[in-house]
Amino acid sequence: MRAARAVRAVLGLLLPLTVTAAMGAQATAAPAPAPASAVTAIRGGDALYSSAGSRCAVGFNATDGNAFYALMPGLCGSAGTQWFADAQRQVPVGETVTSHFPGGNYSVIRYTDPDLEYPSEVTTSTGPSRVERAIAPAPGMRICRSGPGSGWRCGAIQQVNVSVQYPEGVLNGLFRANVCAEPGDIGGPAVSGDAAVGVLVSATGNCATGGTTYYQPVVGPLSETGLRVGY
Repeated sequence: MRAARAVRAVLGLLLPLTVTAAMGAQATAAPAPAPASAVTAIRGGDALYSSAGSRCAVGFNATDGNAFYALMPGLCGSAGTQWFADAQRQVPVGETVTSHFPGGNYSVIRYTDPDLEYPSEVTTSTGPSRVERAIAPAPGMRICRSGPGSGWRCGAIQQVNVSVQYPEGVLNGLFRANVCAEPGDIGGPAVSGDAAVGVLVSATGNCATGGTTYYQPVVGPLSETGLRVGY
């Protein structure tokens, strides 16, 4: 039952219980998904498709020095979830090895396809952009967000240490920004320059009328898992 709720939440762009989803028309800033045969690399902001039927964007690629991983929201899938590079689920790319939700909101996917590249980069409106480090969020910090639903969107952090109510419980320690999102953007990375800041976990509004987004900071999860960006 819990897993089923998580899948439904991902498909609907998970929102706090106290707000209503504004499911407007899809923005046109996001490029169409590449055919499975054309995928040679996976970057932050690119879509992955789970064996449970959900879709989430990669937050950030990371490494422990031995293997490559994707940092994503915990709501995207529990440990053991299989992930694919294509909507037809014909190109397996990894498996969730740890997931924290609720109580935290991040998960780690271990990449398993040796034929793909996993650079420390995010997808932007003008091409890949390198991620060199991770930093903590701060009010007023300028950020840009990438996602397969609405593409590359920018704004500023409004508040840190925000709490959001989910069906499974309250999540603490998030940050809020005046950046819009659309369905399909969940999981996407927020960067400030060349620094990883957070992954998208919730949103209100849309990109036609404006919206607010909430993010899990990445400094803590990277430290807890022993992973690093900027390799």
